[in-house]
Amino acid sequence: MDNLHNASAHLQELDARHHLHPFTDSPALSRRGARVITKADGVYLWDAEGNQFLDGMAGLWCVNVGYGRREILDAVAAQMQQLPYYNTFFQTTHPPVVELSAKIAELTPEGLNRVFFCSSGSEANDTVLRMVRHYWASVGEPSKTVVISRENAYHGSTMAGASLGGMKPMHKQGGLPIEGIEHIMQPHWFLHGDDLSEADVGVKAAQALEDKILAIGADKVAAFIAEPVQGAGGVIVPPSNYWPLIQEICSKYNVLLVADEVICGFGRTGNWFGCNTFDIKPDLMAIAKGLSSGYLPIGGVVVSDRVADGLDAGGDFNHGYTYSGHPACAAAALANIEILQSEKIVEKVAKTTAPYLQKKLSEFASHPNVGQVRGVGMLGALQLVPGSEGKKSFYKPDETGVSCREHCLANGLVMRAVDDAMILSPPLVISETQIDELCEKALKSIEQTFA
Repeated sequence: MDNLHNASAHLQELDARHHLHPFTDSPALSRRGARVITKADGVYLWDAEGNQFLDGMAGLWCVNVGYGRREILDAVAAQMQQLPYYNTFFQTTHPPVVELSAKIAELTPEGLNRVFFCSSGSEANDTVLRMVRHYWASVGEPSKTVVISRENAYHGSTMAGASLGGMKPMHKQGGLPIEGIEHIMQPHWFLHGDDLSEADVGVKAAQALEDKILAIGADKVAAFIAEPVQGAGGVIVPPSNYWPLIQEICSKYNVLLVADEVICGFGRTGNWFGCNTFDIKPDLMAIAKGLSSGYLPIGGVVVSDRVADGLDAGGDFNHGYTYSGHPACAAAALANIEILQSEKIVEKVAKTTAPYLQKKLSEFASHPNVGQVRGVGMLGALQLVPGSEGKKSFYKPDETGVSCREHCLANGLVMRAVDDAMILSPPLVISETQIDELCEKALKSIEQTFA
């Protein structure tokens, strides 16, 4: 054990000296030392000191088929031996990217038949911004440039992605948001409900879109972008009337509808896409994460026939990345989708494990320190509240969430804190027994937080 500890301490020292982490207070992390993850299998992780954790977040919402899938490793190794890299510029292509494009078109909602590839969800949403503006210019409406998004949305951390997102702490850094992006209220009943019903909040949040379009002028609005379920914002599941109203408003004012499926895609909500779950008919879809279950970095924008035809009319689309459609990443994605299909994982989530997870989470609703339980498919959130004080939120919510997160880790569970909510997104292959383990550890951690 001493040897393990010494090896871990050495890695922590090197990490502190040379590695800048994302979304991190580096001096604070250096004082504490990063947790060194060394191994993973199924739904479990191990650190350098031998501690085991149930990964209730599937990495970063992405390891849908679980860790250690030999089929993906073998597919990538074979592709690396055959063609380790070539670009898709200069009128070239290769078999993996062609096959993956066709497979995605087969799985996505009707009318979405073309894919532009990149390496992440952030790059996908950067592409969305350029693509919708170029589309409108190509069809003779160059004044339509403004994109409307939502407060507390997350669409990545690049300049365009962070601007499209509605997270104020991100906007405080780097001169964000960039010009031409507006934000409206999110459909968050717990935050905005007060004396309103969920349906009333759905109407109010949708009306905010129409009001913003009218204030800007429909002739200037290019698109509305939103996650089917807001993930990093705290697993905000919209009221059932919200998306039909949004669809109607976008159609009424000729505004493109962009579904950010980076988290919701590839089975997370109990269907292949969140658009299936909420009956959304998007013009563009951003994808990443579950596309390869995180085994290799790959993302993309799935484009409707309407938008693709408009882009074609505009000639060259002067946009792309060195690794757009990387052959090894495409091979990983194909192998990942094959696992999802052959093992009927999405169907099992819909019929068995997701209903079981949501049932187990619903039992937390009676806890005095859980003010709301939110969830759909393999997504969930437990909104922590002071309880006996009768308040909806804490004076210092970050401290409460972080405290509960630390208790979770000490109990061998990875959950994420978003202010005063604990959120989860386990691998889709999690079993009912493992769901029981997850919920038992979450309950213990909440009890310890408020002890």
